[in-house]
Amino acid sequence: MGTVWTIRGEGQETRLIPSDVTQHQESSLASFASSVFNIMHAIMGSGILGLAFAMASTGIIGFSFLLLFVAFLAAFSVHLLLELCGQTALTSYEDLGFCAFKTTGKVMVASTILIQNIGAMSSYLFIIKSELPAAIAGFLHNYYNGTPWYLNGQILLCITVICIVFPLALLRKIEFLGYTSGLSILFMVYFTIVVIVKKWFIPCPLLNGTVNYVQNFSFDDCKPKLLQISSKSAYAIPTMAFSFLCHTSVLPIYCELRRPSKSRMQKAVNTGITLSFSIYMLAALFGYLTFYGKVGSQLLHSYSQYLPRDSVIMSVRICLLFSVLLTVPLIHFPARKSFMLLFFSNRPFSWLHHIAVTIAIQTVIVLLAIYVPNIQNIFGVVGSTTSTALLFIYPGLFYLRISREPLKSLKKLVALGLIILGFLIGAISLPVIIITWLHRDKLA
Repeated sequence: MGTVWTIRGEGQETRLIPSDVTQHQESSLASFASSVFNIMHAIMGSGILGLAFAMASTGIIGFSFLLLFVAFLAAFSVHLLLELCGQTALTSYEDLGFCAFKTTGKVMVASTILIQNIGAMSSYLFIIKSELPAAIAGFLHNYYNGTPWYLNGQILLCITVICIVFPLALLRKIEFLGYTSGLSILFMVYFTIVVIVKKWFIPCPLLNGTVNYVQNFSFDDCKPKLLQISSKSAYAIPTMAFSFLCHTSVLPIYCELRRPSKSRMQKAVNTGITLSFSIYMLAALFGYLTFYGKVGSQLLHSYSQYLPRDSVIMSVRICLLFSVLLTVPLIHFPARKSFMLLFFSNRPFSWLHHIAVTIAIQTVIVLLAIYVPNIQNIFGVVGSTTSTALLFIYPGLFYLRISREPLKSLKKLVALGLIILGFLIGAISLPVIIITWLHRDKLA
């Protein structure tokens, strides 16, 4: 049975929404504050751990400008999606792709979302691989010549996925984990507060008890760089695009908004992006001012290296691990949905397909987490391809294709600019990242 649409309006603005939604409007739909909260949860994730490295690669001024630029473009591209939602009454990214380019567009969007979510899950599992052994070691007081199995990141990763992540990902419905999304935001805020506070307790040059490190450290390294360009700068914008991507969640959140209108939803998006930008900026700035050029691609690992038994850092690590364990199954659901849409769209639900697809996706992300040497590679490759496509290219492309405005209108010209920018980011960043990766492997 097709969906029945009802016209809802606020002032001069009208919007089509499903009539079954109107029947439960006040009792079941989300408030403005909860919508902002959901947008922040869709935005904030593992990307916060890589932004200090991006600042070290571009300098404080360069990073600040780029982060503000990406945040602004993210808000504008969401504006284009909301405009299309109002014009077409469609409520999913895949449906907009179908409206623009029929089956090709739908497959294109579903494939991109699948790869994006696989990259996001891989980054979370990479955190488990790198931080879970440190969390366990922090509670132990014995020292070993070798590495026992319970301090081996790869073994712990496999055990965690098999025993916790995989069973949760197998569930058909996982609404109860949605209630933990609030904890994820609180953990990000807590992490940022700890980064700010710890900056005043970690001296420069960094002292970790080893003479070699101090000998290799110059006091010039304690001076922040305002503007810097190097091969590592190629990771900056992809990491930011990875960190600000919320576009696949915006339309479902729009459908659940109480008293929905484009202006009201745009205000929620702008608020969510602004708050996320503030948290990102503080975490990156104080993380960089703590370690300067020595900051690692995964910020928390830098603290683990120099403060291995610090109780506050251990609490942050445990909170982050808990958040990761509950977030990976949540991200798995839209990834599996996209896979089913690509290969089993016309078939009824089958537990065999459900289990097989879950195993396949989990296997891929575990292998990526194990064999990708650096989390920055995940941010760089995924950010320069699928993230830029979902954040820049597709909103602009779909707007050019669907909107009835004249081609020379301001919004269509900006939409064209988004498309060009997205392709430029991929064309410039991805080759540099791959060349840097290969060059590093040869030196190793």
